[in-house]
Amino acid sequence: MNGSATGAGLRAGRAVCFLLLAAILAACSQAREVGIDEYNDPERRGAPGARGQGLFGPEATGIFGTNRGGGNESPNGIGVNAYLWRATLDTVSFMPLASADPFGGVVLTDWYQPPASGNERFKVSAFILGQSLRSDGIRVSVFRQVQRGQSWVDAPVAQTTGTELEDRILARARELRIQTTQATR
Repeated sequence: MNGSATGAGLRAGRAVCFLLLAAILAACSQAREVGIDEYNDPERRGAPGARGQGLFGPEATGIFGTNRGGGNESPNGIGVNAYLWRATLDTVSFMPLASADPFGGVVLTDWYQPPASGNERFKVSAFILGQSLRSDGIRVSVFRQVQRGQSWVDAPVAQTTGTELEDRILARARELRIQTTQATR
């Protein structure tokens, strides 16, 4: 009985290996041939001479996602404006961070309960919408809950709260840009 169980195990292992090999070969058949004109075209290939490309060139991205060419866009680093990204993190740094995605430009905080208020808590979602430092480049949503008995219940937030937070983030982003510009002179 033990010998037949081992034989069945070997057959099952061989079958799995065969299926894995077949899947690998099938994946290889999906490749396409690259034409000589496509390979030599720097715009299609992503060569260092192409716009916005390069590892060490003048348009390369610095350590914080800033463009070394002096602009405020970050073509190769993070997918959003580096100043808005950093300013958003600085502005909501007093709240616990739940998630931060620099490529998608999303900052989500966890619930924060101010020490002075024991029966309400807040949560922030910030969305950086592009690579330019503009007033419409960020959207902030603020959520509020109040404690009723043993549970938390959603409560309205003043309409100006999100806008005020956006204004603080934009002001901090401008400060960071000025600091960076002065440091590079």
